Amino acid sequence: MPTTDAILQLRGITRDFKLGSQTVHVLKGIDLDIGKNEYVALMGPSGSGKSTLMNLLGCLDTPTSGNYELNGTDVSSLNDNALAEIRNSEIGFVFQTFNLLPRSTALENVALPLVYAGLSKEERLARAAEVLDQVGLSDRMDHRPNQLSGGQRQRVAVARALVNRPALILADEPTGNLDSKTSLEIMKLFDEIQAAGNTVILVTHEEDIAQYAKRVIRLVDGNIHSDTTK
Repeated sequence: MPTTDAILQLRGITRDFKLGSQTVHVLKGIDLDIGKNEYVALMGPSGSGKSTLMNLLGCLDTPTSGNYELNGTDVSSLNDNALAEIRNSEIGFVFQTFNLLPRSTALENVALPLVYAGLSKEERLARAAEVLDQVGLSDRMDHRPNQLSGGQRQRVAVARALVNRPALILADEPTGNLDSKTSLEIMKLFDEIQAAGNTVILVTHEEDIAQYAKRVIRLVDGNIHSDTTK
């Protein structure tokens, strides 16, 4: 991967956790480049470090040592406020549990991240409507989460991830709560998102879901065990 085209670069990333008097070494020196517009699946057994790595990539956590550059910014030593700004402007998150506000409509849920971007209410709702249309939910904008199917809720979550036009989409087990038919629809949506120019990183333990990605990185015991591109 040519580093000039990298949207993220990790060099010597370690992450340790204190457990009583012991130190647990979860990530043990990760070097990784991911290019703009790549579609990557991150895999590994429980305890391999993939969730810890995902948290670091998403600026939800900082490494114990090493450097992490996201879109040209070294984020490895930023404080919490600076990390929050990076998360809001550069990263779109999609979670297994959707994480939608139950009393808000689909439109309001999607518009929420734009509050921190300083847009007027009119601008926020217009942009939210645009991305809901993009994910095929223009007829469900006024519905609350309990009025939507699991697949529709995940589409709302995907729209919310896209609303800030982020550089990077991070999806953590995005089909974990969905049946196989709905999973297929959501994965087709990720294909479209990547084809439109987004970088997508998918964390999954399901081989069939990982096959949608163009590159599969497998972690074992805190190290990159394999890195294959189709």
